[in-house]
Formats: sequence, structure tokens, C-alpha cells
Amino acid sequence: MTGSTDWRVLASGAGAAAYGPQRIVCLTEEPTEWLYLLGEERRIVGISGYTVRPPRARAEKPKVSAFLNAKIDKIVELQPDCVIGFSDLQADIASQLIKQGIAVTIFNQRSVAEIFSMMYQLAAMVGQQAKGLALIQGMQQRLLAIEQAASQLKRRPSVFFEEWYDPHISAIAWVSELMAIAGGDDCFPELASQPMGKDRIIADGGEIVSRNPDIIFGSWCGRKFRPDHVLGRTGWEGVNAVKNNQLFEIKSADILQPGPAALTDGVAQIHRLILQWAATHG
Repeated sequence: MTGSTDWRVLASGAGAAAYGPQRIVCLTEEPTEWLYLLGEERRIVGISGYTVRPPRARAEKPKVSAFLNAKIDKIVELQPDCVIGFSDLQADIASQLIKQGIAVTIFNQRSVAEIFSMMYQLAAMVGQQAKGLALIQGMQQRLLAIEQAASQLKRRPSVFFEEWYDPHISAIAWVSELMAIAGGDDCFPELASQPMGKDRIIADGGEIVSRNPDIIFGSWCGRKFRPDHVLGRTGWEGVNAVKNNQLFEIKSADILQPGPAALTDGVAQIHRLILQWAATHG
């Protein structure tokens, strides 16, 4: 492979970074964003077409995959020495690439702790353990600061996070955790532990109404959230979030990617909106 390093170079005292993959294809956004933050973007030779963070990645790197499918021939042509993906949903892509003799690493992070673990492992893979750990600890300190600020709220709002609208799908684990850190209580905490969207479906919208969320966050998997759609739902007029117009979009790229974005911009947006609610409704 083009990206491989001759062992003689390693034996001559090459730095730790030389041992890691040199030509990486990222099948999702979060490893791309993390590698850029680590200053290791030179290693990336292909990215997901859904990548928006950082913005420059779209201009600099060829797009070779969606989420459930990928341009296998194009990836092979890029001669990667590592392909990085996320979740069991990419198992078929991984299988095809492995059969082509390509090394594949699939992470399956679903919680805040698992996101941090993924980030540390990837930093170690590219010889950036120290920088990665410093960045991780900085993010953790900011989360602790947000959690501390949220602990001062006189009342915590009940929050419904809508990942999809037809059918209704509630928050995945890391989103539920980040809402709690930010000061809100997930309306459907019992569903958050379910890794698959199909297992977080709320078939009866009346169940959402009965739990009467104070705030509704919409993040419709890449589709623009429409507050008017929520306002027009039959039987929802008595829901606190609807009565008080507490309906907000958190862009998918900022919260539904289990990587740096969710741990920084995503949680910060949620916290800001909860504090805004608390100032008038808390």
C-alpha cells in the first residue's frame, strides 16, 4: 500500500506518528473532524459526503461514501491503509473493504464516555496521544462547567429530543446524556439506551403529549427541522413547549455525530436554550 511505512525507516528511529496509518478514509464525519483538530488532516485521503465539519474538509478531500453505502472501487483506488467507520450499520461496507485486503476499524460509540474513548484511541493510532488527551481533557472540563452551571437551575425543564418526525424517534444515549449535563431531563430516558433508531420509535404521539415536555429540540437527521410542523400537530396544543413556543433546531452535524461536535457546539447550544427557558419559565 502507498501509505505503508518501510520497517527500515521505523528501525532508524522514526517518530511514533510513523507507526500509525498514513492514508485514512473516514466513512463518517466525526473521525474527520477529530483528525483535523489533531493537526493530522494530511493523513485523510477520503471522507463521507455528509461531512460539514470542518468546512474546509469538503473542499480538500474526495467524498467517497454516504452512511449506508460507499464507493468501494473509489476507496480501493485511494489505497488507504486504514478505513474508519461508525456503527454496526456500516458492517456491509466494512466487509466489502476487508475482502479487498483493506484494514478497517469500526467504532461503535453510543455514550459520552464511549465518544471520548474513541477519540483517544484514534489519537493514539496517529501518534497524537498527548495532544489528543489534552483536547479531551479540555472538553471534559467544559462539560463539567456546563453541568455545574446547570445544577444552579431552580427547575429543570422536561425535554423531548426528536431525531425524526415520522415516526417520532427520541434521543440516542449521548444526546440524552448531553441534555442532562446541559440542565434538561429527557422525556424518554428509558429509550435512550437503545442503539438503533427503530427501537426508539414512539408510535403514539399521544405518549409525547402526556409527558408534556417544556422544550422540544428537533434534529431531523439532516433534514431541516420545522417548528410549524410541530405546532400543527393535532392534540399538541396543550403541550408546554408548544404553548410557549419552545421549539428549537439543533443541526444534525452539531449533535448527531458522536464526536467532537456534540461534545462542544451541540451541548453548548442546548445549554444556552435551557438557560434561556429558565430565565422566563424556570
